[in-house]
Amino acid sequence: MEPEVVPVPRASLGEGPRWDGHTGTLLWVDIPAGLVHRLDPADGSHEVTEVGRPVGVAVPRTGGGLALAVRDGFAVLRDGGGPRDERGVRDGRGLEVVAAVTAGERPGNRMNDGACDRAGRFFAGTKAEDDTPGAGALYRLDPDGRCERVLEGVSISNGIAWSPDERLLYYVDTPTGRVDVFDYDPAGGRLAGRRVFAEIPRGFPDGITVDATGHVWVALWEGGAVLRLRPGGQLDLVVEVPAANVTSCAFGGPGLGELYITTAWDGRAGGELWRCRTPYTGLPANPYRDLSP
Repeated sequence: MEPEVVPVPRASLGEGPRWDGHTGTLLWVDIPAGLVHRLDPADGSHEVTEVGRPVGVAVPRTGGGLALAVRDGFAVLRDGGGPRDERGVRDGRGLEVVAAVTAGERPGNRMNDGACDRAGRFFAGTKAEDDTPGAGALYRLDPDGRCERVLEGVSISNGIAWSPDERLLYYVDTPTGRVDVFDYDPAGGRLAGRRVFAEIPRGFPDGITVDATGHVWVALWEGGAVLRLRPGGQLDLVVEVPAANVTSCAFGGPGLGELYITTAWDGRAGGELWRCRTPYTGLPANPYRDLSP
């Protein structure tokens, strides 16, 4: 399982890969550049939407377009963006912030990584741009537009993923150096019983995903790899990545057997999108089930 570079533009801080099963494309973002990328691996076509502000993650929206965690909070881009300019870049006209969560936090905070559960609830968290410990939080945006803070005292809110039966939610607050797990109520979207799932011995945990057998895959910032952890938290295997700052990972492709890996520029290298063909199968990524028009 050796990763290969996908021929798309390098990102300064690539993050949040998500496979859009409806369109058969991969979404990911370049956070500080405010760019949402979409790749169709079937024909190699690639398009970019510029949303005009930092964007931590973008997910498909059931009514069309995208739901995003942008600098200020949760937002929707209902039509997927405007026409392409001379650079081939779409503008993010029509972007609407539907829950301005950072208005209630300290100045300088921004949204970061996130994901949706099967009911279409959108979880995403915040961090301080200067990495002040405990300055962030984790939020849940419900399909009806209600937004609730579900966890406080977070330093760098990062990867979120669920077990195949959705009874567990895995969560990363990067500076803790570990992956935590909560009991999860899929009926109400509630978290309980936080505990340590795995201590990460190499680098810092960043984005995560879960495969169909319940193994947890963890990208390592300053660790140059992705780890596969068993459902009990033990190390199963290591995928080495030729970049120091590995930010996230997601399964994609027609059979969800290809692991896409985002990375960040470290001043010398990094920022590529990588793809690794695996003998494993991922879980479908869930869209935001927006009930608004």
